[in-house]
Parts: sequence; structure tokens; C-alpha cells
Amino acid sequence: MADPKLFKDLDVTEADIDAQFAAAFGPTPSTEVMEQSISPTLGTNLDFNQIVKARIVAINGNEVVLDVGLKSEGVVGLDEWDSAAEVIPGTEVEVLVEDIESETGMIVVSKRRADRILNWRRIVETTHEGDRTKGRVLRKIKGGLLVDIGVPVFLPASQVDIRRPADVGEFIGQEIEAKILKIDKERRNIVISRRRLIEEERAKAKEKLLAEIEIGQLRKGIVKNLADFGAFVDLGGIDGLLHITDMSWDRIEHPSQMLKVDQEVEIKILSIDRDREKIALGLKQKEENPWEKVAERYPIGSRVKGEVVNIMNYGAFVKLEPGIEGLVHISEMSWTRRINHPSEVVNVADQIEVVVLEVDKDKQEISLGMKQTEVNPWTTVALKYPVGTVVEGMVRNLTNYGAFVEIEEGIDGLLHVSDMSWTKKVSHPSEVVKRSDRLRCVVLTVDQEKMRIGLGLKQMTEDPWLRAIPDRYQPGMVVRGKVTKITNFGVFVELEPELEGLLHVSELADHKVENPQDEVQIGQEVDVKILRVDTIERKIGLSKKRAEWAVTPEGEESESRRKEKKRRGGLGDETGADRFGGLLGSSDPGT
Repeated sequence: MADPKLFKDLDVTEADIDAQFAAAFGPTPSTEVMEQSISPTLGTNLDFNQIVKARIVAINGNEVVLDVGLKSEGVVGLDEWDSAAEVIPGTEVEVLVEDIESETGMIVVSKRRADRILNWRRIVETTHEGDRTKGRVLRKIKGGLLVDIGVPVFLPASQVDIRRPADVGEFIGQEIEAKILKIDKERRNIVISRRRLIEEERAKAKEKLLAEIEIGQLRKGIVKNLADFGAFVDLGGIDGLLHITDMSWDRIEHPSQMLKVDQEVEIKILSIDRDREKIALGLKQKEENPWEKVAERYPIGSRVKGEVVNIMNYGAFVKLEPGIEGLVHISEMSWTRRINHPSEVVNVADQIEVVVLEVDKDKQEISLGMKQTEVNPWTTVALKYPVGTVVEGMVRNLTNYGAFVEIEEGIDGLLHVSDMSWTKKVSHPSEVVKRSDRLRCVVLTVDQEKMRIGLGLKQMTEDPWLRAIPDRYQPGMVVRGKVTKITNFGVFVELEPELEGLLHVSELADHKVENPQDEVQIGQEVDVKILRVDTIERKIGLSKKRAEWAVTPEGEESESRRKEKKRRGGLGDETGADRFGGLLGSSDPGT
């Protein structure tokens, strides 16, 4: 009896095999028939299921007429011979008696079944489980293949190869070697395994290979499988991994660009792990590393042509030769053009000219530049726009610290917030300009190395703090202004557009002021007295209470003025004003 576990492992049942054999060759003969001897002739006593010798008499169409030693003749189909050339009248053959036609008396015999019985006997007598055998694959049946080794035997699909083929039908017609797994005499079935034979042969080959293989050797192997990361190569008993990065010095996207399954290749042994039975292989290592002499072929400053092979957010990779790629960083693509992505300038497969900026052989990196193939416009900026030149441009962008003004395509100047107004305190450039405004500015600085130009807007007019403001606002004058801002240390009063003075909290009223908002409100107009005009610091100190001390039209002093003079020991107005002016200068955080 066959081992049930065997068929479970083979994903097929004994009933499946019996059914397939019966469909192909008819019912399996009984044990008695399989073991009986061959009769020279039928004689007078006819026994069914008996193997007898017969002589070929003639060929009628697709039938072969046989003389079996009786009055009636036997007939066998011509297809029971492997070749029609083997059917020669007068030749003796062994046939199995199956039946006698009752009406015609014709004897029904089978050469195929007789051959099967005879071959079975021969195989049982000469072959054992575990032996090697050869045969031709006949056809595909349920669960595997039918193989002729003299008798039809079963080769399960799981036993065809180490890696189960996608279609076992590709083996039909091939001569194969296999190992006999099971001989079931009772059911007259034989199961073979090509995989088992391959595994045993590979185990011997692997042992031999591991004993003699060394790093650096060149070996031949067969590509057995391709994956995204590389290829597995059968070295004869063990598979080695040929990683995609070790296939070519050039860039490849998939191993199939270089190899195909069942291809023979010569590879180099890179590393061996005998304990884990892992071998790393290399194909590109058979050739000289192109990076070894890269500095000689691509000296810094040289101009070369290459092909764009990949584009990233930060730049483009350019192939200079197979295995040598350099990076053009996005910042090295144009002197003046504002580039958000390299695809705005180049496309994959473009042929471009570049300049070698830096070479690192150890890291296998080359820095390239595109803009260096053109004249740097900043080398002429200092000549075109010397300090003091009035230029006109469009506001391209605003930042917290200023506005960028495009003077010409790709050449921007920075208009800092501190250079926007002589008198107004600008917190953000949007208070003065907006994007797309056209401005006339003065060139203040030119830094060719850092590629920067400083611009000034307020410098287009004379500094009012030099003459205009000191002339219009002199200490002692009483003027009217509007409250624009209130802080904890004082109040800002607008004296004219874009010109403010500081009314310190100590100068709001005669009494001590805790909260300036108790005395004035934003938008309120107030009379203030000019205490001082600082042209260096560009500040004006004001006093509200001193403006209220002014003498009445009748020539009498105000009550608040008399109280203040009494408190200060009768000092005059100018002396008191000077004194408070000094105090203001030392304690006013906003002046």
C-alpha cells in the first residue's frame, strides 16, 4: 500500500492517478494477469486476459490483422505501435486477449495493454524506490504529468522542478530524468520526482562549490529568477544574488534590462557567507570602475556634454558616460532666473553642456553647473549700476524686512524698510509699497560677490531732518497735532503727515498720570509745546502741560502755571522748560 502522507504532500490522491491511468490506457489488469507467463499460442482452450504471441498478417487501413493460432484472426489498431514502420507482416508480437466478437468470431486483442503488463514486470523486477529513471513526458493530466518510462508513471506538478513552473505543460515531449518515489504493486502505479533528483544533485554540487569557491573568482551560472532588486543566479548547487546595483556601472531601472531567465552569465564572486550559504555576485566588477580616473577625465572647470537621466526637486542628474553621473543643483542652473523646479529648465533625455565644479572620487559624486557656461551678469552690475544711480523697477516680492525690486530680468535689489521713509516709522513694507508697484529708487550698495544690490526710496528726496524740520519746529513753539498712538510711556502725536513727536507721560499733565488714556484719546487734537528737536536721533520731544502754561490774553498767568512755579521755587518758564527737557531726554524711552 502507498503511504497516504506521500500523496498528501504531492497535492494529489491515489484515486486521481487511477482515474487518469484508466482514461489513458483502460482498466488496470488484475494481479494474476500481471504475473502470468506468456503463452506461445491460444491453443484450443481460450483464456481471456491472457498474453499470447501473435504474428502480423496484414495491414488494413488503420487496423493490423494478427494470427493468434485459431481459425479467427485478431485485430489491433495501428495507433498501438509507436511507429507504423514497426508494423511488418510476418513479425511476432505479444498481445493481450480481451474478448471474442460473438457474431463474427473475431478475437479482440491489445498490444498496448500487453506492453504495459510486460514492461511493468520488467520494471518491478529491475527497479526499486529511490532509483533514477528516464522517460518521455506524454501528456498533462490532473495534478501533474504522465511520463513514459516503459510504463506510464505519474510526475506530480509539485515535483517537476525546485520552483513550480507556471505551466507544467511546457515539459510535454521532453526526455527527463527523475527519481522513483513510490512503486505501488497493488494498484500498479509508480510516482516519480524530478525535483527530488535535482535537489540531491544540487546538494552534492553545493557541497563541492562551497569547498572550492573563493572571493574574486569568475564563475559561470544560469539566471534562475529576476526580481526588482536583482537576479538569482544558479552557480551549480547554490543560488547567488546579483544585486541590481552590482549589474552595471551605468544606471538601470530593472534587472530585465540586462538579463533574462535561463541566460548563462559569467559573474564575479563578491562575498561568501558559508554558514548562511549566501553568495553575493557582481557583473560590473568584471570591468574597471569608471570612477577610478574620473578626476583625470573631468578636471574642475572643464566643459562637458551629457544627457539628463533623472530630475529631482533639488536638481538634475546628468550622465557624462556609462556609470558616471553628476548633479546640477537647482541653484547652479541660472545666474538670474528664479527656478522653482528643475523641470522648468531641463527634461529627461535632454543633451546639455555643463561645467565641472567639484569631483569627489570616494563618494562618487560630481557637482556640475549649467549657469557657468554663460557670462555671469553680476560681473557687469557694478558698472551698469554704480552707487548713486537712479533706477526704475517693479516690486516683485515683499518680506518682513523689505521689498525686492526687479531692476532688470533676474537682477533684484533690496529696498529695506529703513530706507523707505525719512520720517515715518515703517513696521512692514506693505505700509509703503505693494507688489507690482513701479518705483524709482537710488542704488545705495552693490555687492558683486554676494550678488546683492541695496536700494533706497527715501534717498530720492532731501532729508527733511537736515533743514526743513528744524526750521519748522523750534523749541518753545506751541503747535497743534493729532494723537496717533498711546503707549504706557507716552503718546505719539502727528504734527504733519509722516512726522510724529513723543509726548512723554510726564508731560501730559501737572499731576501724576497712571494711564495716558485717561488724559487723551486716539484721534484727539491737542496743543503741545516743542521741547527739543534732535536731528541726529530724528526725534521731537513734546509737552502738553507746558502748552497749557501759556500766558492768558490779559497778561495773567494760569492757575496751573502759578502752582508749578511755586512748587519749583519760582523758576522762570524757559529755565523750567530746559530743566524738564533734560529730564525728558534722560527718562524718555521713546525719544
